[in-house]
Amino acid sequence: MLHIGLIGSGAIAMGVLELTRQDPSLQVSWVIASERSLAAARDKLTQLQLDAQVLCSLPADAKPDLLVECAGHSAIEQHVIPALERGISCLVVSVGALSSAGLAEQLEAAARRGNSHVELLPGAIGAIDALAAARVGGLETVIYSGRKPAQAWKGTPAEQVCNLDTLQEAKVIFEGSAREAARLFPKNANVAATLSLAGLGLDRTQVRLIADPHSEQNIHQVEASGAFGSFELTMRGKPLPSNPKTSALTVFSVVRALGNHAGAVAI
Repeated sequence: MLHIGLIGSGAIAMGVLELTRQDPSLQVSWVIASERSLAAARDKLTQLQLDAQVLCSLPADAKPDLLVECAGHSAIEQHVIPALERGISCLVVSVGALSSAGLAEQLEAAARRGNSHVELLPGAIGAIDALAAARVGGLETVIYSGRKPAQAWKGTPAEQVCNLDTLQEAKVIFEGSAREAARLFPKNANVAATLSLAGLGLDRTQVRLIADPHSEQNIHQVEASGAFGSFELTMRGKPLPSNPKTSALTVFSVVRALGNHAGAVAI
């Protein structure tokens, strides 16, 4: 059985708990939530009939087989890096956080000091294995377009570009590098950061973000070319009902990764 610590109590974390609670090979023993979310997280676990400790930080004597981050960018520095230094391997969902200067290097250094391992999850996007392999053989261009319903861009710099409530047709709200996209749209651009880390890097990966009032899905398009040849990928992911900024596939990506770690065969 894989003993798991879960960082987060929002839509992604609760989705993971719901999908794993009946799996005998997976046991979530610790849930790390913010102080203001502790009561709500405990109530949710009671509803799910899960017996896990709900705390603001991982206890000093706790040693999960894996610590899974589903809480947002601040959780990387607050929880993941200290865990890696303690020898606890981690799965990370908030890959966009690594667009911050020096954070990827800090993450790697912490894992080396603790003789642990950190795995960046693909989340809402596919073909990461193909992109990383293409980089080995010669990768020249990567262009990512992210199209989401207009309301999914609420609370972002998109509101300075157009009126999301009255938008009548699709509008490009950002064009630039993956680094800038992840900085300006941290809750929407994890995909761009993931693609760039697997491929050409944050500064050479081109990103276009689109608000579309007629779309009911999160649509991710990737075009890559180089010495390996080329590929195009389009994914039409449904958002989580509880959080339109997040694709449901992100939850499934976490569950798949946990299954691979717990199982005798991984794919």
